[in-house]
Amino acid sequence: MPLEPHAAYLVLKARDARFDGRLFVGVTSTGIYCRPICRVRLPKAENCRFFTHAAGAEHDGFRPCLRCRPELAPGLSLMDSSQSLAHHAARMLEHAARAGGEVALPQVAQRLGVTDRHLRRIFLECHGVAPIDYLTTQRLLLAKQLLTDTVLPVTQVALASGFGSVRRFNAAFAERYRMNPSALRRERPGTVSADGTVSSPVALRLSYRPPYDVAGVLRFFEQRCIPGVEAVDGAVFRRTLGLVPAGQDPGQVVPGWISARFVPERHEVLVSVAPQLAPLLGTVLERLRQGLDLDADPSRIDPALHDLPGAPGTRMPGTLDGFEVAVRIILGQQVTVAAARTLVRRLVERFGLPVETPFADLNRLFPSPQALALASDDAIGQLGIVRQRIGAIKALALAVIDGRIELSRGAPLQPTLDALLALPGIGAWTVQLVAMRALAWPDAFPVSDIGVLNALGSRDIKLAEQRAEAWRPWRAYAVMRLWQTLEN
Repeated sequence: MPLEPHAAYLVLKARDARFDGRLFVGVTSTGIYCRPICRVRLPKAENCRFFTHAAGAEHDGFRPCLRCRPELAPGLSLMDSSQSLAHHAARMLEHAARAGGEVALPQVAQRLGVTDRHLRRIFLECHGVAPIDYLTTQRLLLAKQLLTDTVLPVTQVALASGFGSVRRFNAAFAERYRMNPSALRRERPGTVSADGTVSSPVALRLSYRPPYDVAGVLRFFEQRCIPGVEAVDGAVFRRTLGLVPAGQDPGQVVPGWISARFVPERHEVLVSVAPQLAPLLGTVLERLRQGLDLDADPSRIDPALHDLPGAPGTRMPGTLDGFEVAVRIILGQQVTVAAARTLVRRLVERFGLPVETPFADLNRLFPSPQALALASDDAIGQLGIVRQRIGAIKALALAVIDGRIELSRGAPLQPTLDALLALPGIGAWTVQLVAMRALAWPDAFPVSDIGVLNALGSRDIKLAEQRAEAWRPWRAYAVMRLWQTLEN
């Protein structure tokens, strides 16, 4: 996106939160780059250099501001540019980095169906930096947030932000930010044992671009809450979560919980994470950003949906566990939301592992793919789940276990959709809903969904498809608005 300096300076002057995460300003007189909402003294226009990504600012030698903290800015959605391939590659790089280990660009290119050389060229044109520079910036900004807001030891910060070693992390941090990581340390509540284990919840902040339909998102989750796994309490959404560390046996699940409280007046979400999940904070934060759709840009989405009723700032609630939401969608085939919720509750009570939390209403993890793959058909069938759904769930579990299907927004879109459609008991409706909530595809559209058709006032699928063309590339958000009209 080319930036016109005068227009960008007006955004900076107005401190317009709608451009947070889409615009960064480097100040030549200080060597620091800021978010457009930064409350420091307005710099002179001739001293400003504008960038669409933090990586571009760091590539040109600017250091992140310690006051507005660029690491807290909302990210980019997959449709923020015509170069959606480059944005999808960026998402895949971020996802791989959070999971730990090395990231090989040729593998990313192969999964996207393009050559390594072509991906590098498109990436540079779109983001203004090479993929490795973009990846390093994302890792360092996450590390900066963890250093500033948590008591995690530097070793755990390095690993949680995707660096393979502390030595490499220290070198990159010193080169980019010209300071030692420990210089960002502040006095924070919480304790760390002698072996580096965090013994108290980790508190963090996440930002989003206004407007945000908080009531709509919380209502969506509340109507679908699984007792023992999820709960909505006022402006707070909390749930249990089990994660497997990179390189570990899939059966070695780390159990924990997260709590997210919306603060609309500050356009933020205050997050509390179980201490057990502290070493996996990179993964937790990425999943939470997807689950609450914090990177959406309503200034682009809302105008495309102007002909639909609904509150401004519509969001597409995602998930913190792609396998979980896919199973829930399968159990929701041809039944009401309430009936699907009952089946999911029974599945959790029978196969979900117990977990300790500080909340009386959270006590179970959603069953893992391994647990459901090993469960007998009879044991699942006793819960009232029909044979076709059992076959679909077990086929999905096996595909996830052996790596044929990855259910996250870092997964390649079309190959994942094709692989899902090839499974028994999974049709186009299921695939489109999985694309919406697990893959975070903003243009997913389950055209045969009864709720969508009822909201449109017609059962004519072709007519629905024709009308939906006007909502591209944000049809998934249109679905959310159509569902909301049925609630009123």
